Amino acid sequence: MAFTETYLPYLLARASHSVSSSFHASLRTWDLSVPEWRVLACLAEADGLAVGQLAAMVMMKQPSMTKVLDRMEAEGLVRRRGAREDRRRVLIHLTPKGRARVKPVLAAARAHQRERLAPFDEAERALILRALQLLIGEG
Repeated sequence: MAFTETYLPYLLARASHSVSSSFHASLRTWDLSVPEWRVLACLAEADGLAVGQLAAMVMMKQPSMTKVLDRMEAEGLVRRRGAREDRRRVLIHLTPKGRARVKPVLAAARAHQRERLAPFDEAERALILRALQLLIGEG
C-alpha cells in the first residue's frame, strides 16, 4: 500500500478538499469569501468571540483575521464590542444583517453535509464526526 494511502495528514487534506471545494465554490451565491463564511458560521451560535479565538477557529493568522473583520464590519455584518484600543480584548458579534446573511448559508451547509455523509449509516457518521473532533482536540 502506498504511503499516501495511509498517511493521516495527507488523507485529511484530501478529504477536506474533496468535501469543501464544491460548497466553497457555492459561496459566491451569497457573495461571501471562505474566510467570511467561516467567521459568520463561527459566530452564528456564539454570543461574541475574541479576535484570537475566532482567528484560530477560522484558521487564519490574527493580522489577516483583523483585515477580514474590518471589511465585514464596514459591510455591517459584524461589530466589535469592548476595548477598541486593545483588539485582543475585543469581542466580535454578528449584527442582525450578519445573522440574516448567514442563515441561508447555514441551511445550505447542513444540506451539503447530509449529502456528503449520506453513504454512511448513522453510526459511521457519528464515528467520523467524533474522530475528527478528537483529532482537533475538541473531544
